[in-house]
Amino acid sequence: MKFDTPATRNPIDQMRVVGKPIDRIDGPRKTTGTAPYAYERHDAAPNQAYGHVLGAGIAKGRIVSMDTAAAKAAPGVVAIVTTLDMPPLAKGQTNVALLFGGAEVHHYHQAIAVAVAETFEQARDAAAMIRVSYAPEPGRFDLAAAAKDAPLSSGDSEEGSGAPAEDRVGDFEAAFAAAPVRLDATYTTPDESHAAMEPHASIAAWEGEKVTIWTSNQMIAWGKRDLAKTLGIPAANVRLDSPFVGGGFGGKLFLRADAVMAALAARAAGRPVKVALTRPQVANNTTHRPATIQRIRVGAGRDGRITAIAHESTSGNLKDGKPETAVQQTKLLYAGANRLTSLRLAELDLPEGNAMRAPGEAPGLMALEIAMDEMAEKLGLDPVEFRVLNDTQVDPEHPERPFSQRQLVQCLRQGAERFGWNRRNARPGERREGNWLVGMGMAAGFRNNMLTKSAARVRLDREGVVTVETDMTDIGTGSYTIIAQTAAETMGLPIEKVVVRLGDSDFPASAGSGGQWGANNSTAGVFAACMKLREAVAQKLGFNSADAVFAEGEVRAGNRRAPLGQAAGEGGLVAEDLIEYGDLAKRYQQSTFAGHFVEVGVDAFTGETRVRRMLAVCAAGRILNPKSARSQVIGAMTMGVGAALTEELSVDKRLGFFVNHDLASYEVPVHADIPHQEVVFLDEADPISSPMKAKGVGELGLCGVGAAVANAIHNATGIRVRDYPITLDKLLDRLPPVA
Repeated sequence: MKFDTPATRNPIDQMRVVGKPIDRIDGPRKTTGTAPYAYERHDAAPNQAYGHVLGAGIAKGRIVSMDTAAAKAAPGVVAIVTTLDMPPLAKGQTNVALLFGGAEVHHYHQAIAVAVAETFEQARDAAAMIRVSYAPEPGRFDLAAAAKDAPLSSGDSEEGSGAPAEDRVGDFEAAFAAAPVRLDATYTTPDESHAAMEPHASIAAWEGEKVTIWTSNQMIAWGKRDLAKTLGIPAANVRLDSPFVGGGFGGKLFLRADAVMAALAARAAGRPVKVALTRPQVANNTTHRPATIQRIRVGAGRDGRITAIAHESTSGNLKDGKPETAVQQTKLLYAGANRLTSLRLAELDLPEGNAMRAPGEAPGLMALEIAMDEMAEKLGLDPVEFRVLNDTQVDPEHPERPFSQRQLVQCLRQGAERFGWNRRNARPGERREGNWLVGMGMAAGFRNNMLTKSAARVRLDREGVVTVETDMTDIGTGSYTIIAQTAAETMGLPIEKVVVRLGDSDFPASAGSGGQWGANNSTAGVFAACMKLREAVAQKLGFNSADAVFAEGEVRAGNRRAPLGQAAGEGGLVAEDLIEYGDLAKRYQQSTFAGHFVEVGVDAFTGETRVRRMLAVCAAGRILNPKSARSQVIGAMTMGVGAALTEELSVDKRLGFFVNHDLASYEVPVHADIPHQEVVFLDEADPISSPMKAKGVGELGLCGVGAAVANAIHNATGIRVRDYPITLDKLLDRLPPVA
């Protein structure tokens, strides 16, 4: 199905099943422990052995030798595979870091060996027995030091966030110099870890020249393609299966060492092998959100209208890596005739920096939305009103491109009313409740809507059951449920009559789970396949497909009606199609918007910050399932609290690794940290986006939250912190007098 004109009325608009807060159909399996995650696929292949990955003990240099004699002689050992056994493997299309092979070490915990044994403990012990001799080399591990000479570099997260190396509109320097009110400030965000509950894990089994990988992966088609390239075998000889993913947040978008090492180990052992990366390896061997240094300059007239805005960001990565695209939202969020954005990339010898939930906008808004608050303060304007004043309904860099829908002002206005923003004391540090300094903060949220091809296959049987097959993944987002809702709505069935099968590369290639594009595109692909199935059903039953009504498990036209299953007969009916897009995304800017509001308390004696309540008002197209959508948004809001207050991968700048590489020392929010959260979805259906008229919301819930927390802390204490996370040591010596 080609989608190149705005959607008109279609079966989804009935909203009998779509748009309802239906419980997750995979929920019972999750809560009873019967959902098969990658490492638990004991049923997948018999006689599985255990593999344990050994990571490099240096961050840069060469491996001189590896003594494996003791490891091979250890109890239960089946095979030892080392990086010196083969030349460097090819890199997948989406891989920056070398995953295995050769003597060169490019980052700490780079996989250099895998030990295979009968038990996990035996494999772990054998890996520890491998004696490695290194020739270390000096490395670059300090972003601040490397930033001074970092060259301009264009960036694309491949998740809908990207920017040229430098982009100019008008004359920023002249307009900024002439502006009567100016801000020039630098903000920093740290390296962050995805910290998903399920580590990267895979089981591999070979059958002749073909390999099957049961894995934890967000993008099945990418993984199949890149594993085939890495192993040097045809893609037809690779199958990936990932029906359940225990969290990914971007860290499982790409092929990682667990899958490669499992495949190599299984081939060496001659039997299936399972591999899970340890927590330190998840932090250092996979990917992370790279740190940024962001300079923001804003110039405005005394009326509060922005006349000049510049956002320049520097981040670091391995050679051939990409920068964090932190300036993306600044190109689109606010009006202003004179504009400058730029990205710089410092080459570092740290582990690979890559996509983490809302790459670009998440760290970019952490800086931009503090800057907007600072400008509002300079201008004597309410922070909400300052943002409303500088709203735009067109792409500021290309005014001929309107937004398909843009309800940012409505998000801010409704959020302010619901949150009681009018009770906020505009003078920082004035509100006290016992030992607590209390403040409110807000920020705008923004995330682009990305359109990408997505396919599905649907099968109808004689019982009137529709089975959907697509390689779309469910990473805890509710994909099973919204896909079932889509098929049920389109085919006129109760949701109980729909079976959904996901995550298998033998199924048609979907959009996959990433960049908040999964829901809209994968359901649009299912809709396309179901519409083709409707045509086949109508033809089989002798109905005119244009007149046929699909409802309550029947097909009706005029005075005729027939059960849906009748069309299937004994052999069943199968239809397959995909959604592919025309140039609507070029003619219209498609984005999602939010207003984030936060209240915090800061202990006047200790500087401890406690979030008291949070609100997100979101405009993100049609909400396919408000229950699962709310779950996504409150999870993202929680992530935003972590980014604001606790999360930071601490870099050892001597040895080049992340020191706090486990969940004991990399601190994420826990239940006690998160109070009441409210989520509101504005009534919106965007016909420019897809036949579903939906967009995405899973990352929008994160974008802007960190700045809202930071702005609330400033309102509570009068202290402006521009370097995340805002830990108590950054507040303690500047707190107001307590007497």
